[in-house]
Amino acid sequence: MAGHEFPEPAHRKRKRLADPVSADLRAVEEARHPCDPAFRHGVVVGFDGSTSSERALAYAIGMARRSGSGLIIVHVANRLPTTVWAGCEPPVFVDVPDHRTEVLGLELACADYLAEVPWILVERGGDICHELEEVGREYSADAIVVGSTHGIVGRIFGSVAGRLAKRAQRPVVVIP
Repeated sequence: MAGHEFPEPAHRKRKRLADPVSADLRAVEEARHPCDPAFRHGVVVGFDGSTSSERALAYAIGMARRSGSGLIIVHVANRLPTTVWAGCEPPVFVDVPDHRTEVLGLELACADYLAEVPWILVERGGDICHELEEVGREYSADAIVVGSTHGIVGRIFGSVAGRLAKRAQRPVVVIP
């Protein structure tokens, strides 16, 4: 009976997954980037303690309060390029201990104006634009708020706000 198939009874039929590969990828992605679900669809704000980042933080607090969401404060630690002298290899980036995040965390913990919304402080290392967008993606943020860059460095290398606005997959609010 090579050409005949016997149907399986309904109680013994196998359930088929729609796409087992994407289900596996989602499981790996969720395990790799655990984040507090209370802050899903929150507001991400870049903060380094500068005047423009303080203004961005104040605006982000208002956004989070009005939308009833959490605030994800991101501090991107410094990474310094080092020259690799062996051959023609590209520069290597070395994480430099940045105690500024601890200081900022203590300052924020003592701030009365943050009592209005739930917030967390996330430390990252690397390119500021990439890390802000990555945190926004991990938390499914509704928006990213950054302060504007003033000075010659921003004019030469491009401002963080400008680069982020070009590449981000969610709204970017730039506070002057």
